[in-house]
Amino acid sequence: MTNFKDKVVMITGASGNLGSAVTRAFAEAGAKLALIDRHPEQLSKDFPQLGQNPDQFLAENVDLTKQEAVTVVVEKIVAKFGRIDVLVHTVGGFFSGPPLHETPLEKLDFMLLLNAKTTFITNQAVLQKMVPQGSGKVINIAARPALQGNKNMSAYSAGKAAVLRLTESAAAEVKNHGINVNAILPGTIDTPQNREAMPKANTDNWVQPESLADVILFLASDAARDIHGAAIPVYGRS
Repeated sequence: MTNFKDKVVMITGASGNLGSAVTRAFAEAGAKLALIDRHPEQLSKDFPQLGQNPDQFLAENVDLTKQEAVTVVVEKIVAKFGRIDVLVHTVGGFFSGPPLHETPLEKLDFMLLLNAKTTFITNQAVLQKMVPQGSGKVINIAARPALQGNKNMSAYSAGKAAVLRLTESAAAEVKNHGINVNAILPGTIDTPQNREAMPKANTDNWVQPESLADVILFLASDAARDIHGAAIPVYGRS
């Protein structure tokens, strides 16, 4: 396992299925953790040591759709640790419903808000700190429909496609500052919610959150130093 001792890792959506797997992986690798989530009670349940470990910071009830809120929490993290070395932005949303011609405009707005806008705001706030320090790793979460739109997923595909374009643009802008910005494209993730929604699916083909976490740790490591603006597919056998 890559050693992240003394590296400061900011993880959004840290209590989610993917976020908690990423949090555990970086904790085991020795990282200092800055965990951002709207459900601090779940974080405290999953990680009872929070608040007792000086190398961990928990930001409660941060609305990542609000630029001011994100700016404030990033300043708090830098004030505590002195820097941010890695951002893993796992926050996003999924919607599959009627075809485009029957989809309410509000659904498009919601997908763009949760996926594109939160990515823009968090990446911007953290990159403003990484550029002066001359180093950093940013990993965003897109999805396979970002590459090709699927039936009844127009709003979701648009939101995740925007995440990819933001990732590519940011990567081109900051690669000469010693910063890598990349994204992963998860296949169907093996989560309780997906099992409930698709009870007849063959879950053997799904991707485990821990597998995604391993790829994220690779992208956050020095081994990925020459990877910029990539969209890494992690589909399992799906």
